[in-house]
Amino acid sequence: MQVILMDKVVNLGNLGDVVKVKDGYARNYLIPHGFAKRANAENIKVFEAKRAELERIAGEKLVAAQVKAGKLEGLKVEIARKAGVDGRLFGSVSPADVADALTAQGIEIEKSAVRMPQGLLKTIGEFVLEVSPHAYVVARVTVVVIGEQ
Repeated sequence: MQVILMDKVVNLGNLGDVVKVKDGYARNYLIPHGFAKRANAENIKVFEAKRAELERIAGEKLVAAQVKAGKLEGLKVEIARKAGVDGRLFGSVSPADVADALTAQGIEIEKSAVRMPQGLLKTIGEFVLEVSPHAYVVARVTVVVIGEQ
């Protein structure tokens, strides 16, 4: 299916790009979340009419994300979990847990913005994770997992 992107989508394209994606990806994710519209003549006309406004909004989102990343950069978050004597957790620390801890410190972050390339955290220790409030903005946050008895 051909879609026109209404915002920057990671690994797909930028605002205004017409790309071909699988039908399910377009119908179930891109279109319902407002990231894209079907690329027909009518929608392309509407997009061209609104292009300047959409670019302005995208610029504002980028500036807001840079401000948020400035607050996040170098931040240290502590998360307590039950752990065994060998340092392994009974469970794990997920992106949702990190997002909740950041929200508790006053910085609103979605769980999808927390990147864990090594997978969930399953041991006690200090880990450096990336938080991406925008496709072009990345901040490094230190997560300290503390064991409870």
